[in-house]
Order: sequence, then structure tokens, then C-alpha cells
Amino acid sequence: MRSRSLVRALVTGLLATTMPIAAAFAQTSGYTVAEVEIDDLKQVLATVRSKDRLEARVRTPGTVVALKVDVGAEVTPGQLVATVVDPKIALRMKGLDAQIVGLESRLATARLDYQRAQELQQRGVTPQARVDQLKTALDVATNELATARAERQVIEEQASEGQVLAPAAGRVLRVPVTEGSVVMAGESVATIAANAYLLRLELPERHARFMKAGDVVKVGTRGPTASRDVRAEGRIVQVYPELQGGRVIADADVAGLGDYFVGERALVWISVGKRRTIVVPANFLAARFGLDYVRVVPAKGDATDVVVQVGAEVVLANGEAGREILAGLKPGDLLAAPGSKP
Repeated sequence: MRSRSLVRALVTGLLATTMPIAAAFAQTSGYTVAEVEIDDLKQVLATVRSKDRLEARVRTPGTVVALKVDVGAEVTPGQLVATVVDPKIALRMKGLDAQIVGLESRLATARLDYQRAQELQQRGVTPQARVDQLKTALDVATNELATARAERQVIEEQASEGQVLAPAAGRVLRVPVTEGSVVMAGESVATIAANAYLLRLELPERHARFMKAGDVVKVGTRGPTASRDVRAEGRIVQVYPELQGGRVIADADVAGLGDYFVGERALVWISVGKRRTIVVPANFLAARFGLDYVRVVPAKGDATDVVVQVGAEVVLANGEAGREILAGLKPGDLLAAPGSKP
């Protein structure tokens, strides 16, 4: 009897010493599994679009004699895109040049006649009426020469308008003309995408009520082998109020899209609501032989490694990295860090 009492006392004392140790371990190194609310991320393909599409238009009709850009070229504001020449402008300019030469000779003759008449009037030979007549002829010649020169400046301006300039910095998307093409005033010789890109998202109608301006958009790595690695983040700037083909359209502003092609598709993730799930810190997971494990501390007995199925990466409330657990755990389970011995 005394031996049984002694054994019972030893066991009771052992339990009394191990339970506080386990509790202390749970407080310092353990993690209690619980359901949390996270964003329900949907993976979609978005299209890179330019915020503005500008047209380099012709201001005067004529023939394209020089084309300075090609599709894909980078242009700067005011850069020469094409030169348009109207042959009639050159002919009109030659005619005005000849007319100006004749008017200059006429003006010189009228000035000499007027000066001679003034001298004769001072001698009392020529009447005042003759002087006034020659003065009027001089004024008329002067005005006609000024008019001809103004007309020539107008034609020179029309000739300069044959230079088609880039309206803004960007990339040339389309060049619908070639050298030798005849164009009319207002026609476009190049379509330019301004260097400000956005992502155009199209989601099914059932997600329309969850989307709003300001939502975060995560962009995956670029290329056909895009992974779940996040390359950049942006925010939705506009959700269009009209559904098109049963889909809601939204635009997202993302930095760093300058090297993308217009029309290129990018893998993105966007929140389409909230859902409850189990999330554990990433440092509580261990991978062996292609499987993911967590160490579960039962209420009684030793800690055991349990195989779990992991999901997407999640950022915990304290900013630490976490992973969603799809199967293998339930709320209330106590986890220990891999390799620890409670």
C-alpha cells in the first residue's frame, strides 16, 4: 500500500511539473488555429491599354513625301512624323514671288516720280494736283506690295503645316499611309499611344457588386510562364457602370507598365469578396518529400506531424507571411513550430 501511494505521489508531482511547461510552451511557441476572414482573390487576365490614343493629323491636303516613323517607334512631343507637300503651294509661291518683284519695281518707279514731282513743285513748275496724284500712286504701290508679301507668308505657313508633328510622347501603334499617299486635311498619318498605360479588367457579372474604385490589384510576373509571384501592385481607378457581354469592365492604374506592349495580357489577382478560412504563419509549415507538415500538439500525448494541404499566400494581421490551409486542420488545434519539443 505504501508503495502504491508513493507511485501515485510521484505521478501527481510529475504531472504538476509538466503541465505548466506545456502551457508556457503554448504561450511562447505555439499557435492556436482559428478561422479568419480574407479577401477572396480571383485570378484573371487583364489587357494593357494606353490611357490616351492620339492621332497625328494632317493640317493641309497634299502628298506624303517623307515618313519619319514606323510602327513601334518611340516619339517625343513635337517630333517630325511626316512631311506633306501640296504641289499647288509651290506654284502659288512662285507666282507670288514674280508678282512681288513686279510690285517692287512699280513701287520704286512711283517713289522716283513722286520725289521728282516734289522737286518740280518747289521750283513752281508742277501743280499740287500732280503731286497729290503721284503720292496716291505711291501709296497704292506700297499697299499692293505689302499685300503680296502677306499672301506669301500665308502660303509659307501653309507649306509649314505640311510638317506633321507628334502631339505627345508615346509609342506609334499604327501608320495607315506610305510615302506617295495622297491625304486630305484632318486625316491621320500615325496613331500614338501616350506613355501612360493602365490595365483593363473584364470579370463575370456576378463579381460586379464586389468591385469598387480603390481595390488593390496584384500583377503577376510577365510572360507566358507567369507564376503566382507578385510583380507589382496597383489600384482600380474606374469601374464602368455598363456591363458588356455579361462582364463588368474596370481599369486599374499600375506603375511600371511602360515596357509592356499595348494589348499585351497580364496575370492579375483581384478581390471579389470575403471568405472565412484557416490561415497559419508560414514559419509553422515544414516541407518534406513534396508534402507540407505542421506539428500539432494534442491535449494529451506527444506532438505529431500532420500533413496539410496549403493554399494561397496571405499576409497576417501583424504583417507576417501566412499560408491558407485547405485541409488537415480545424479551429482550436494548437500548433508547435517545426523541430520544437514541448
